[in-house]
Amino acid sequence: MAKKVFLSFHYDGDVTRCQRIRNIGAIEEDREEVNAQRWETIKAGGDQAVKNWIAKEMAGKDAVVVLVGGETASRKWVRYEIEKAWQDKRRLVGIRVHGMLDLNGNKGFYGENPFDKVFDADGMALSRHVTLHNPSGIDSKAVYATIRDSFESWVNGAVKRA
Repeated sequence: MAKKVFLSFHYDGDVTRCQRIRNIGAIEEDREEVNAQRWETIKAGGDQAVKNWIAKEMAGKDAVVVLVGGETASRKWVRYEIEKAWQDKRRLVGIRVHGMLDLNGNKGFYGENPFDKVFDADGMALSRHVTLHNPSGIDSKAVYATIRDSFESWVNGAVKRA
């Protein structure tokens, strides 16, 4: 059964990988896809406009899935989305996507864990609470197959703050 999820990812680095995951069919989409031009328009409205857009898009979602590529952990808005998901007590899980090919046929690189960069109320990194899955596979197709076959169970098993 398709899940209502908010996908958090580094747009420039992983939009192609994200689109491939959307195409798995495990995600119930209820929003228009945001292209680079639309994202720039949202950002031009300032930080509060971006926060408002994120809140609107997260509303009613079963979980927040962070797609982790090479630069995801350094992205301001990904960190904010993780913080918001945790504060809102949404299910939260990460999936590494560096093993999938981008539009140019290139694999990404293994990036830092973004859950190491966000902290709970006790000052502990969320990586102590949130699972970051590293799909197996010797090539992009195998990594994709692992994500396709595991996505629903990973989302169902995602941690939710009490």
